[in-house]
Amino acid sequence: MKTLDLKIEGMSCGHCVMAVKKELSKLTGVTVESVEVGKARVQIDDAAVSPERLKKAIEEAGYRVVAYS
Repeated sequence: MKTLDLKIEGMSCGHCVMAVKKELSKLTGVTVESVEVGKARVQIDDAAVSPERLKKAIEEAGYRVVAYS
């Protein structure tokens, strides 16, 4: 498992937090550690999911990943 910190643009409230958490939780190989306004920390299984797939899931929720490490 690899830990990623995501910086997310467009989040402003608790609803945003829940929307991002819900989308990330749907992905196989992802464990959501925390989601706050503007950021998220997840653990991923590199064999099951890529950082690009995480970005796509967040975009589907209406937000944008501007950086991850």
